[in-house]
Amino acid sequence: MRKAFWLASVAAAVLAAPAMAQTPPPQTPPTTADPETAAEAPVPTGPVTSAPEVDTVQQGVLVFEPAFFADSRPDTALDMIFRLPGFAFNPGDSGTRGLAGTAGNVLIDGQPPSTKSDSVEQVLRRISAAGVARIELIRGGAPGIDMQGHPVVANVVLVRTAITERVLEFNAYTYPDGYVGPVVSGRYSRREGDNQIEGSISATTDRTDGTGDGYRRRYDPAGDLIQDADLELWDRFRNVRATGAVQRRVADGLLRVNGLLGWFGSENTQDLRVRSGAGIDSFNDETSDQYSGELGVNWVRDFSPRTALEITGLQRVQTEDYTGISEAAGDSSTFTEDSTAGESVLRAELRYRPADEWAVESGGEVAYNFLDSATAFEENGVVIPLPSSAVKVEELRGEVFGQTTWRPNPEFTLEFGLRVEVSEISQSGDSDLSKSFVYPKPRVQATWTPWSGQQFRFRVEREVSQLDFGDFVASADIDIGEVEGGNPDLVPSQSTLFEAFYERRFWGEGVLDFTLQHAEIEDVVDVIPLSGGFDGVGNIGDGTSDFFQVRLTLPMDKLGMPNARFQARGSWADSSVIDPVTGEERRLQGQQPFGCGIAFNQDLQGGKWSYGFDHGCNTDRNPNYRVREIRTFVSEPFVNIYGQWKPRPDLTVRLDLGNATNRAIGYDRDIYSGPRDVAPLSFREVRRTRMSQWLFVQIRKTF
Repeated sequence: MRKAFWLASVAAAVLAAPAMAQTPPPQTPPTTADPETAAEAPVPTGPVTSAPEVDTVQQGVLVFEPAFFADSRPDTALDMIFRLPGFAFNPGDSGTRGLAGTAGNVLIDGQPPSTKSDSVEQVLRRISAAGVARIELIRGGAPGIDMQGHPVVANVVLVRTAITERVLEFNAYTYPDGYVGPVVSGRYSRREGDNQIEGSISATTDRTDGTGDGYRRRYDPAGDLIQDADLELWDRFRNVRATGAVQRRVADGLLRVNGLLGWFGSENTQDLRVRSGAGIDSFNDETSDQYSGELGVNWVRDFSPRTALEITGLQRVQTEDYTGISEAAGDSSTFTEDSTAGESVLRAELRYRPADEWAVESGGEVAYNFLDSATAFEENGVVIPLPSSAVKVEELRGEVFGQTTWRPNPEFTLEFGLRVEVSEISQSGDSDLSKSFVYPKPRVQATWTPWSGQQFRFRVEREVSQLDFGDFVASADIDIGEVEGGNPDLVPSQSTLFEAFYERRFWGEGVLDFTLQHAEIEDVVDVIPLSGGFDGVGNIGDGTSDFFQVRLTLPMDKLGMPNARFQARGSWADSSVIDPVTGEERRLQGQQPFGCGIAFNQDLQGGKWSYGFDHGCNTDRNPNYRVREIRTFVSEPFVNIYGQWKPRPDLTVRLDLGNATNRAIGYDRDIYSGPRDVAPLSFREVRRTRMSQWLFVQIRKTF
């Protein structure tokens, strides 16, 4: 099996080799948008064979016609999004409560998806490339477009003609030890003008980087080895999801209803065997079952060519049962959690455009969220009391917002916005507590495009984080034998963000950009000591954070490699906060000081063959500071290689070699005999495991 695996891996890397000497076919001529809708859908001008079109009315908007993507033969709208030069796709944050600030940076016909459990990435996967009329890259804002708080958004405009599509995918992850993780999915969709209906179902069973072999070694403060142990990790997960959506004209508006049902089950084990030194063998087993459902409703009505109302409603619910068991030398400990979480959201937004260069948006949102969780911890059958072990956390939150976008000329855009959030978080159960918060969140952004291909953006914004309901409840980390207490005495962190951005476009698809950020943070959320000797999450004071990033997309045509692209990025981060244990200055929790990555891809024979790679070139080292230890998560650089063959427009075969270097992951722990400020270092622990390479085989057929 191992020999066959490596032969297939080599095939994936050289899949496109037979076509490398061929010349790509000519691209199809571009189409144009309807001139009567220039304000909402910019009218492009100029060729599209190698560069995006520039909207002559709004210089901050770039228009990508289907011909721009022709040489890559994309299957889905997501494939097209990934090929936008200089665009960093953000799928949004479904874990954030409410709808404000949770949407990703991609719109569909000018609207965000009215769903959270079904991510925008999954929605885009279900839109065929043939159903996309164009993609508008809106940089810095445009009148009539809700930017969802992002400085750049991509707006996927769908075709209006009738399209019916049936898609089947048969995929599998294959590992050197012979394990195969199948992924099967099917989708049906029909679009005709505003009318749409779609449904999908998928089933997966696979493993993650929680399966692998490695070691755990402990060293005394002098650096001498005091324990050497073998680690064997094993995990499996199963996932079934079904989605459906219907869109129709109702009450002079456009109504879309979408739903989702899902189940996710997982199990993982850790077998630790001490080879030398003091210590005992141990075995851990964790199981979890989650059931989730969501119903979303979105209605948009245009009262006039310049006035529109949008109303969105959302209901989500999720249950989870978790059991973690640890056994060692006849001793055992068990941690259990049963939880139910729900969310109800109603949002209304009114958009008004008194002139082509000016737009106003205002509205409000109300949301109710809850988490009802019961946890228990036992050692050898004896119940150990935990802080906040049985808790129901509820939040009632309202937000009003207003925003105006002014474009006095094609080169300049100014955006002013203000959101005011009012919330009350209450806790009942082991402790009864209620807190109210009022936070104004102003935002100012200026976008200047002085010359074609160059743009500057400046942003100042007040941001407020959301509290994680899980921090109110006790939790456990079974694989290292630690339990954390819940802390009801939390407030959200707030920050004032200053950002400057410069972008230079060249050579058609070439992009070079720089981002500089500085943040002043109040009430930083970190780890603090709790009663009973437990760690927990709390606020530790104020801090600062700085970030710089440079990105490059380099088309290789002028360098002798047609239809090839090289991408590179580098980032540097620094921060400062006072450690709550030692009183000394340090970085923020989990911040990565340096990050980098490179990627390359090339399309051959007009997209019939494609190949490429993605390489994260730095070793991640993310420190986490606790009361009695410093835990640094470590991940070596990754390398993924792919090859793709499209013999017909309705058939795609793709091979991905993932984790090609079989990178090591794990953590380093400096463990103290008590609080770090007064207790000596007891020992250092180093843990590393390797998942092994994997080969992903995809067969996609459209009917």
